[in-house]
Amino acid sequence: MVKVPSSGLTLLVGGARSGKSDLAVRLANDWPGEVTFVATATAGDEEMVERIEKHRSDRPDHWRLIEEPTFGSHDVGDVADGDLLIVDCLTMLINELLFAGFNDRAVDAHMCELATELNGRSGPTMVVTNEVGLGIVPDNQLSRRYRDLLGRANRSMADRSRLAAFVVAGRALPLESVSASWCTD
Repeated sequence: MVKVPSSGLTLLVGGARSGKSDLAVRLANDWPGEVTFVATATAGDEEMVERIEKHRSDRPDHWRLIEEPTFGSHDVGDVADGDLLIVDCLTMLINELLFAGFNDRAVDAHMCELATELNGRSGPTMVVTNEVGLGIVPDNQLSRRYRDLLGRANRSMADRSRLAAFVVAGRALPLESVSASWCTD
């Protein structure tokens, strides 16, 4: 069983349709206090409108909703300290930052500052993100750039999190940090 900390940052990372968002919602439904949900996706086409609507219908109506495609450290202060904060998801956040004209250094700084601010909250925070580095090397520069930026953002979040978990088929596997401890046997 994975125990979610009652303060600081929890990172839920996994593949597309692995159950990350569903898990975050399920865990938040058991939170005794208020919940604030940050949605970073924007609807660029009809199919995305439907996806966003499906996500909305899966969440309780009484949760506070912040729709902010470029959510950053300066936005964290808008959330009450005791609220459970869900940020869904970094995958779309990186996309939005890229298309807002952020260069790689600015994206990395944005994500580092956000991770630090989220982990410093007195209330719990769950961040949802995709792992996009398990497949083939993309065939174009923009896709490779996106994959690299998201990979660095995920590491930044994991480095600052109190819990990082890999979500597969709706189940969470805790991820351990690794330090050099060489076995001599």
